[in-house]
Amino acid sequence: MSSAPAPDRSSILIVDDMEENLVALEAVLGPLDQQLVTARSGEDALKAMLRQDFAVVLLDVLMPGMDGFETASNIKRLDQTKDVPIILLTGTDVDADYAYRGYALGAADFLSKPIDPWVLRTKVNVFLDLDRKNRQLAVQAEQLRRLLVAEHSPRGSGGGAAAEGPLEGTWSAGGQQEGMGSGRGGAEQLAAITERLVQIEMMLRERETADASELSDRIAELEHEVRRLGPGGNKI
Repeated sequence: MSSAPAPDRSSILIVDDMEENLVALEAVLGPLDQQLVTARSGEDALKAMLRQDFAVVLLDVLMPGMDGFETASNIKRLDQTKDVPIILLTGTDVDADYAYRGYALGAADFLSKPIDPWVLRTKVNVFLDLDRKNRQLAVQAEQLRRLLVAEHSPRGSGGGAAAEGPLEGTWSAGGQQEGMGSGRGGAEQLAAITERLVQIEMMLRERETADASELSDRIAELEHEVRRLGPGGNKI
């Protein structure tokens, strides 16, 4: 197992019981400059997926023990891994219904060996791009959450000592800061912003259906509203 990927790199899991196939797939995907993780069985694949996040899984169908279909079914059954895209790989001499079975299990794509390297890299790149966008959006959502906390929490330590510099507004006994969007209107707006942030985080979990541009617009809109509620902003 290789080390954790750099922040700007995604991880790809390759699952095949034959070492020569793993070597060949690593050679094909090497030019993508991503972290490549290999597994020789369905059981090892599931363990790897519980240890780290993957942008996509390349999964051989014909494996002894837990085959590719059973492995895919187990991946889709777990909350932690169910949204990871799966590309099923199989030999040429297979049953005609293999592709149907794969798509029925939730596989994103299905390729037959021998696999065209250009086709494989192109398909994998689609999921790498989606993963990069989702990770960027997740960072934006976390930054927005931190901004929300920073703009609307008491300053200073828990012991009540004042923070350096003047405080904008005063804090009421109930914990609300007067002069910073306090009162019922400010509280309701904060609640609405928090609820919309939760909705964004839920959409981020739906990796295959999330619209990156729509999520980015929503995050930017919420950040604008949070700053308006902060000190110096236009109060509503």
